[in-house]
Amino acid sequence: MTVTRHETEIVADEKVPTIEIIREFDAPVEQVFRAHVDPGLYARWAGPRSVTTRITRWDACTGGAWAFANDRDGAEIASFYGSFHEVRQHERIVWTFTYDGQPDDVALETMTFEQIEGGRTRLRVLSVVPDFPTRDGMLSSGMDVGIREGYDKLDELLVNRA
Repeated sequence: MTVTRHETEIVADEKVPTIEIIREFDAPVEQVFRAHVDPGLYARWAGPRSVTTRITRWDACTGGAWAFANDRDGAEIASFYGSFHEVRQHERIVWTFTYDGQPDDVALETMTFEQIEGGRTRLRVLSVVPDFPTRDGMLSSGMDVGIREGYDKLDELLVNRA
């Protein structure tokens, strides 16, 4: 089966410190949602191709917590953690997202999963951060590479019916 690559759109609002990410997948909402809440699946696609994602805590339910680390060549290079504020089956996930190296710069992220024509899914992620310097620092950190490559890996995973 051929993987259709969709463009990942990353938009920084000029008026408020947010980042919006929009991506379509050639898979039903149930599969895309599951890839976001199943720790084994999440670890297989999250992040750039140059790292391995290692889940250290994962309780994907409203009120639960999560944490993962990125490893390269067997050494941890970054870790992230947060709380699941809302997990609404096949509709949306609201969580906090914190990079361990900058614990004061917590993002509140809302992911919405929309069924679109042809059994496909549109994922929207809205990330709200404390201020413009935090947002701009995130954008200049190379996060776009991790997001784009991660969603490409998710495309590949979904072809194999995650």
